[in-house]
Amino acid sequence: MRTLNELINLDEPGWDLITQWLNEAQNQYEILPRDKERAERELLNTQVTTRSPMGAIVYETGGILIDNGWLRILGSGSEKLDRGLAEWNKGKTFANFGEQPSYLLIADDIIGGYFALNAGGIGSEIGKVYYLAQDTLEWECLDTNYAEFVYWALTGNLSQFYGTFRWRNWQNDIQLANGNQVFSFYPFLWTKEASDIEKTSRALVPVEENYKLTLDFQKQL
Repeated sequence: MRTLNELINLDEPGWDLITQWLNEAQNQYEILPRDKERAERELLNTQVTTRSPMGAIVYETGGILIDNGWLRILGSGSEKLDRGLAEWNKGKTFANFGEQPSYLLIADDIIGGYFALNAGGIGSEIGKVYYLAQDTLEWECLDTNYAEFVYWALTGNLSQFYGTFRWRNWQNDIQLANGNQVFSFYPFLWTKEASDIEKTSRALVPVEENYKLTLDFQKQL
């Protein structure tokens, strides 16, 4: 594993590029404060350099909340998003730090959708971001790499992407959640009965619980 000095790039920091994207942002965002010690630990465990957008976000932020917290991009962890990138993936996409994961969970949203960078475990498009949607329970390739995904999250049309999954007063409802929670819907979003999201009931649940349940449903169905 590379050392911290090898991972921190002072000559061509990726954060300069992230800053440009933030200036172009069309969507509301919040850069969460980092804890330096935690950021260094997450960078070591992630083993990506700060020259890359992923390394820059891990090292410089506790994470990024998009659209008032609807979408959460993982960094090194913070009070509002108390999950670091490597910390969240350990036990899910790899067993021990330093191992090559078959995919890497990089972000998720308030309705229990998961974004992952594919390394061969969830599809044929290596290096592309996939989305595990609650209405299909299938990994769908978004045909973007990590950098393009972050840029899209900041500048793209999220309302179009999520379509009918935004209910009335969702802006108020998600203020009740923290970055370790998602909404669980009943009937489940993958059922015909949930075609009208306004007719579903919603409850906040731990994201850990939702992720495991989602994979269980995926296997069963």
